[in-house]
Amino acid sequence: MLRKVRSWVEICPGAALLFLFCHLGYVCGQIRYPVPEESQEGTFVGNVAQDFLLDTESLSARRLQVAGEVNQRHFRVDLDSGALLIKNPIDREALCGLSASCIVPLEFVTEGPLEMYRAEVEIVDVNDHAPRFPRQQLDLEIGEAAPPGQRFPLEKAQDADVGSNSISSYRLSSNEHFALDVKKRSDGSLVPELLLEKPLDREKQSDYRLVLTAVDGGNPPRSGTAELRVSVLDVNDNAPAFQQSSYRISVLESAPAGMLLIQLNASDPDLGPSGNVTFSFSGHTPDRVRNLFSLHPTTGKLTLQGPLDFENENYYEFDVRARDGGSPAMEQHCSLRVDLLDVNDNAPHITVTSELGTLPESAEPGTVVALISVQDPDSGSNGDVSLRIPDHLPFALKSAFRNQFSLVTAGPLDREAKSSYDIMVTASDAGNPPLSTQRTIFLNISDVNDNPPSFFQRSHEVFVPENNRPGDLLCSLAASDPDSGLNALISYSLLEPRNRDVSASSFISLNPQTGAVHATRSFDYEQTQTLQFEVQARDRGNPPLSSTVTVRLFVLDLNDNAPAVLRPRARPGSLCPQALPPSVGAGHLVTKVTAVDLDSGYNAWVSYQLLEAPDPSLFAVSRYAGEVRTAVPIPADLPPQKLVIVVKDSGTPPLSTSVTLLVSLEEDAHPVVPDLRESSAPREGESRLTLYLAVSLVAICFVSFGSFVALLSKCLRGAACGVTCFPAGTCACLTRSRRREGLPPSNGILRIQLGSDDPIKFVDVGGHSHGCTPLASAPTRSDSFMMVKSPSAPMAGEPVRPSCPPSDLLYGLEVRPLQAQPMFEGYSGPGIWPGYVPERIGLSVRARSDVIIFVSGNYVVDAVL
Repeated sequence: MLRKVRSWVEICPGAALLFLFCHLGYVCGQIRYPVPEESQEGTFVGNVAQDFLLDTESLSARRLQVAGEVNQRHFRVDLDSGALLIKNPIDREALCGLSASCIVPLEFVTEGPLEMYRAEVEIVDVNDHAPRFPRQQLDLEIGEAAPPGQRFPLEKAQDADVGSNSISSYRLSSNEHFALDVKKRSDGSLVPELLLEKPLDREKQSDYRLVLTAVDGGNPPRSGTAELRVSVLDVNDNAPAFQQSSYRISVLESAPAGMLLIQLNASDPDLGPSGNVTFSFSGHTPDRVRNLFSLHPTTGKLTLQGPLDFENENYYEFDVRARDGGSPAMEQHCSLRVDLLDVNDNAPHITVTSELGTLPESAEPGTVVALISVQDPDSGSNGDVSLRIPDHLPFALKSAFRNQFSLVTAGPLDREAKSSYDIMVTASDAGNPPLSTQRTIFLNISDVNDNPPSFFQRSHEVFVPENNRPGDLLCSLAASDPDSGLNALISYSLLEPRNRDVSASSFISLNPQTGAVHATRSFDYEQTQTLQFEVQARDRGNPPLSSTVTVRLFVLDLNDNAPAVLRPRARPGSLCPQALPPSVGAGHLVTKVTAVDLDSGYNAWVSYQLLEAPDPSLFAVSRYAGEVRTAVPIPADLPPQKLVIVVKDSGTPPLSTSVTLLVSLEEDAHPVVPDLRESSAPREGESRLTLYLAVSLVAICFVSFGSFVALLSKCLRGAACGVTCFPAGTCACLTRSRRREGLPPSNGILRIQLGSDDPIKFVDVGGHSHGCTPLASAPTRSDSFMMVKSPSAPMAGEPVRPSCPPSDLLYGLEVRPLQAQPMFEGYSGPGIWPGYVPERIGLSVRARSDVIIFVSGNYVVDAVL
C-alpha cells in the first residue's frame, strides 16, 4: 500500500500541496488504467477503491459511482469490490478517431461527505482494421517521353487503426519499368510514389497492370490491395514546372467562404496546346479536402468554399497537379499544406457533476453545494477558463485543480430573507474577445418557525354606509407569514376588550381562515357612528406565534331621514293658522318655519320653498332661513291665503316634508313671537336636539359678531368721511350707505378703504349675525382677483355653495349660486356687469347680484352688499 501511495505522489507533482484542497470536495489523484478496445462486458479495468484508499465496506452507503452520462455508458463500479469494469464494448476509432492517443477522463463521486476522484482510462488500440484504398483500380497516364527517375504520386490507403497498427509499408508487384518509393509526411503518414526506372515505348507496350499493396504494423499484420493501371501516352517533351515543390500557408479557422488562400503558378515552355497549363487536385486527394477548397483550373487560385474547424482538424496537406494540353499530356505535382489558426469560436462548457438541491438555513459556512467542471475545446489562451458567480450571493467558488471547482457557502443563510437561490455560474475564457457560458444552479433553503404573522398595516380604517345588508363584506384583514408549510398557515380570531359596553361580535363576523370581516346586522348612523375591535393572526408553528391589528369602523351617513318641522307646530294634514295685520308693507315677517334633519352634512342642510299659494307674488320664502315675508304691500281686503311650504334636504336623492300655513288678516294680530311655552316643553326626544341647535346658534352669533367688530374697526381706521385718494390724483368720498336701484337697503355694509400704496390682502364681503365666511381673497395677479369661498376656493366656472343664506342679506330675493370667475377690467361674462362711475375719480365698478366691488387701478377699495 505504501508503494502505491508513493507512486501516486509521483504521478501527481505537488501532491502534498494539493491535499490542502481535499476539504473543498475534491480528492487529488491522476491514475491511468490501460484497457484494450472492444473489451467485453465485465472486463476488469482497475480497482478504484484500493487506489483511492476507500473503505470497501462503505462503498454502497456512500454510493460510489461514475459521473457523466457518456462515461456511464461504458464503465461501472462494482460496489462490493470497488473494481472498475467495462459496461459496454468500446470502439476506439469511433471514440477518438485517428488520434494517436485515446485517453478517457473519468470522475468518481461519493456522498457523505460529497467528494470527487479523478482517473484516466487509456483505450489501447488493437489491429482490428485492414488498410483500404479509396478505389480498387487506380489509373495513371504517363507519356512515353517521360525520363527515368520521374515520380508519380499515388493514392494512399487508409487504416482506421493508429500507432503501430497503422500503415507501415507499401509494396508493388515486380516489373522491369517501375519501382515504388514511399514518402513520409510531417504527420507520420506514408504516401506511395511510382518511380519510373526505364524509358517507356508506347509502340512496344501501351499499358501496364500492377498490384499495389499496403501493409500495417499490427501483429499479425493486415494488408489491402489495389490494381494500378498505367497507360503510356505519346510524346510531349516538356512538363509544366511549379515555382516551388511545396507550399505552406496559414489561415484563420474563421475565414469566410470565397476567401483567396493562394494562387499557384506553373510554366510550360511548349507552344500551342502543349503550353496551356491546367490545375487540379491530385487523384489521391481526399473528398474532405475537395469539399473545403476550390482550385481554379486555369488561374491556379485556391479559394475556401467550406467552413473550417480547428478543433476537428488543425491542418490539411494535399498535392496539386499542373498538366499541359499536349498529346500526350505531361504533368507536374507540388505539395500544399494549409495550417489552421485557432480563433476563440467555442464557448466554455459547464458540467455540474453533483449538486445538493436543498440546504437547511442552519448550514455552516463552507458547506459544499455543488461540484463543477468546465471544458473549452479551443487551444492556448482561448481554452483557459475562469469561473465566477455574482458577488452579492452568500456563496463562493473554490478551485482544487485546473477546470475543477467547488461551490460552497460563504456566509449564514436566512430562508425568510430568501427561500431559494438561482446561482448563475459564468464560465469565461481568455480569448479576444472572450466567450462565456452561463448555467443556473437552483438551491432551496429549508425553513424553521421564527417569524410571527404580520399584517400589512398596524391599523385599518373601514368606512361602511349605513343601512347596509347583513352579510356584506366590510374588509379583508390579510396577514402574511414568511415561513413555509405549517409555519405559514394562519388562523384569525376576534379580540374584544372586556370593559366595553358594545360588543363587536354583535355587529360583525370574522372568517377564521381568510380574515374576511362581514356585517351581521345593518348599521344605523344615528345610533352607531364608530366601532373599534382587534383581530389576532396566529400561525400553526411549534410554538405558535401571533400578532394583532386594530380595526376602526366608521359608519357613513345616508339620506334616510326626511326633515322634520319644529315650528310652527301642526298635526299632520292640518293647517297652521298665521295672523297678519291689515295693510302691511313689503318685507313684513309673517312667520319663520324651522325644520331639522337627523342626518348629517349635506343630508341635513335644509332649504325652504313656496310650493303652493293662491297668489305666489304676494309672499316670498327665504330659501335657507325659512322666513315667510310679504313680497308686496298687502291689501286690507285680502282673503285668507293657503301657503304650502316645502322643506327639502340636500341629500341624494333629496327628501322633503311640507307644512301648510293659513294666513289671514286680523286687526289684533301681533308680531310673530315664538311660542315660548311650546319651546320650553319639548316633546320627548327633541329636547337634546333643541339644546344642540341653541348652542350652535349662540356660538355662530358670537363668532360672527366678533368678526364684524374686528372688520368694522379696521374700516374706521381711514378718514372719517370715507375719502379715498387714487393714483390718478383724484379723491372720492364713498358713503357708508348705498342703495341699489329698486332694492331695499342692505342690512350689512362692508367697506374697505385703502391708500394706493396698500395692495388688497383680504376682502370679507359677508353679513352680520349669520357669520358669513369670506367670499373674496387676495388677487393672484395684479390686474385681477377671484371670487372664492374660504377655506377651499373652487376653480373658475365652478358653482360655489354660499356659506350663509343669500336671502338673509337681500331680504328674501332669490339669487343664483355664486359663480367663481376671474374679473378683469372691461370684462363682461355670466353674472358680471360693468358699472359706470365718473372717470374723474378713477373708479370702475364690478357688480354682481349679491355684491358690488369698487376697483381703483389694481386695488379693491370698497365692497357693498
